Amino acid sequence: MTHLPDQGPQPGVHDLGYARLDTDRLERTGDAEVVYGAGKTPSQVVELLRTLHATHPDTAVLATRLTPEAQSAVSEALPEALVDPVGRTAVLGAVPVLRGTVAVVAAGTSDAPVALEAATTARVFGANVEMITDVGVAGLHRILGVRERLDTADCLIVVAGMEGALPSVVGGLVGVPLVAVPTSVGYGASFGGVAALLGMLNSCAPGVTVVNIDNGFGAGVFAARVARRAAPRETKDES
Repeated sequence: MTHLPDQGPQPGVHDLGYARLDTDRLERTGDAEVVYGAGKTPSQVVELLRTLHATHPDTAVLATRLTPEAQSAVSEALPEALVDPVGRTAVLGAVPVLRGTVAVVAAGTSDAPVALEAATTARVFGANVEMITDVGVAGLHRILGVRERLDTADCLIVVAGMEGALPSVVGGLVGVPLVAVPTSVGYGASFGGVAALLGMLNSCAPGVTVVNIDNGFGAGVFAARVARRAAPRETKDES
């Protein structure tokens, strides 16, 4: 049996035994590694957050998909952390200087966990965030009433379950880059968000990008990076 030689400590990797933290990610990409809490014990979540914060003391670090037990453990061990029980996130450290604006648009109240995960992620990744909630297509006057707010954002995150029609409607109203997030909200024929996912992938509106079901984190990262790099808009006085 061939044994591979012990390579010893690797630069840019913090080995905790059960996890190998990528401590070079902030330098490579501009964003620190994030703790995905699902499947991890509360004590592991606390140690990972604490280690990432010690490695990157000047920026915020994020944990997502935290169980209620993990949320309680973080609140007790790291009282300075901001824990969101609805979005199931925890943020430790100061957020960076915010650039650009992401508008998170949620179809209904039931979409709040995914929408708040997206909003927290976008802030941690360096963008201002505006929340626009409960504007689903069952009452089109609601989304029409916030059109100007949609148009002033640098990137939109549109979160919807059921048939997933809201991103198509928003994409037809404004020319702002848009990332659509299908949620697993809906009755049986929604197939746990598959119907919304397929509806968004088949959107007739141009400029709609789609992430996976319930992936508020992925949408938040994408939107923040778009907003951070957005060119400053001309004002009426400058034009």
